[in-house]
Amino acid sequence: MANGSRGGARRGGRSGGRRGSASRGAGGRSSARRTSSRSTSRRASSRSASSATSPADKSVQQFRDALERSVTLSRDRIQEVADDAVKRGRMTRDDANELVSKLMTRGRRQTEAMLRDLERMLRQARRDAEARARPARRRATQAAGRAARAARDAADQPLAQADRLRRRAGVGPRFPITAYDQLTTPQVRSRLTDLTKGELRRVREYERRNKNRKGIVSAIDKRLG
Repeated sequence: MANGSRGGARRGGRSGGRRGSASRGAGGRSSARRTSSRSTSRRASSRSASSATSPADKSVQQFRDALERSVTLSRDRIQEVADDAVKRGRMTRDDANELVSKLMTRGRRQTEAMLRDLERMLRQARRDAEARARPARRRATQAAGRAARAARDAADQPLAQADRLRRRAGVGPRFPITAYDQLTTPQVRSRLTDLTKGELRRVREYERRNKNRKGIVSAIDKRLG
């Protein structure tokens, strides 16, 4: 009985150990998956942020990095340091003059390169601003056109009535249709029914010399017979 109990205990211990190991293994795999998922999310976020950076932003950052790496010293300050080194016997006068000359040449090249970068950055910023402003200008133009058409259409009937009254009274300009150039083809054709043959001929002559819209010319020719 004691041997059986010890055997059962050993089997139970091994079984429990296997279950514990399996549980730890599953937990480890789950933790690894969570860590991998977080790493993937961070990489995706980093790529998204990088892709969202505009060329102008990158140029600004590059220019800022160049400024941080550069050191600005005047020629007088460099010459002062070189003269002091000569006085202390640390270099000869010829070496000092050569050093100052080399430093100034390199400084000019660096300054010219940074100015070129700045000009390129400004050009890119202007292009970006124009690209952003273009849709807004297009929308504004379209809105203005719609407003003008709406105003013209709203005034169409009152204007046509005023033209009829003016012609009957024999007052106003000789041309029979007011604001003719602003009217559409259907609006002009709707006004032809009230015109005399002489007025129709004046409208046809004017139309042929300007927009020469076939719909209006043919409608006038039909009324003239």
